[in-house]
Amino acid sequence: MIAFILKRFANALFVMLAVAALAFVIFQFAGDPVEIMADPNMSLADRADLRERLGLNDPLVVQYARFVFDAMQGDFGVSWRNNQPVLDLIAERFPATMELVIVSTILSLVIGLPLGVLTAIARGRWHTEALQFISIIGVSLPSFVVGILLILVFSVILGIAPAFGRGEVVNFGFWSTGLLTPSGRAALVLPAISLSLYQVTLIMRLVRAEMLEVMRSDFVKFARARGISRWSIWFRHALKNCLMPVVTLTAMNIGTLIAFALITETVFQWPGMGLLFIQAVTFLDFPVMAAYLVIISAIFVILNTSVDIVYAMIDPRLKDA
Repeated sequence: MIAFILKRFANALFVMLAVAALAFVIFQFAGDPVEIMADPNMSLADRADLRERLGLNDPLVVQYARFVFDAMQGDFGVSWRNNQPVLDLIAERFPATMELVIVSTILSLVIGLPLGVLTAIARGRWHTEALQFISIIGVSLPSFVVGILLILVFSVILGIAPAFGRGEVVNFGFWSTGLLTPSGRAALVLPAISLSLYQVTLIMRLVRAEMLEVMRSDFVKFARARGISRWSIWFRHALKNCLMPVVTLTAMNIGTLIAFALITETVFQWPGMGLLFIQAVTFLDFPVMAAYLVIISAIFVILNTSVDIVYAMIDPRLKDA
């Protein structure tokens, strides 16, 4: 087991080094940082001093090693646009993104699990077929289209939900949340629905497939023979045996939701990391872009490595994989 864990950690380290190399390459081919950061009236001597302070005169290998070493300590340099430490900018936006992702994940489970059970136990009925059709639409529609439609219906036509922003927030140290204020909760509704729709359809279809398989198993037939109620069989026995792949999918998709959140945050002007990344692309703020790439990749790697280790603990046969 220890060898398996060390192997997974080694794979994770290799992936992160590759991501760091990709982020470093972005710096090299995106343009001269001095020309982007320098004032048009800055003298040649001041430009040379700035280049020396940024370490741009060092060999590329040295610059890459410095970038990796600094990134491991959470130092991604200074934003070219805001002239602030990149980590401070991301830490300021991180709570908004995580709040959106967590609420979307909970929403997808609360909606997707019951719908998956319903479409499995009521096959062939018109409402389950309608749900299946809607789920195909949910998987097919791009998230920005869903967001625009939600804004059009609930903000423009009905006027019952905010179209942009995060509302009023409450700060607890470095963490901020809008869940404790009415305007914050209202502003969260549409972005959370937009981000969770794809996840809802995935969980619904996965639970349906697993439920159909479990309902054909012997222990369900024995439970029926013993006279156990249908609701108890469906939700206490069958659903319990379907949750492992759902938990795995949910855990692995958290990283996906964080990555996809940049589209939702752009549509709803949600002040999270995704909107910060889009602004960085617009203004060619490459330190922020590189930091975002590394942090999102680290979240993906941590989640995938954790799932692999948990799976190996549950099923020892996977240790040889």
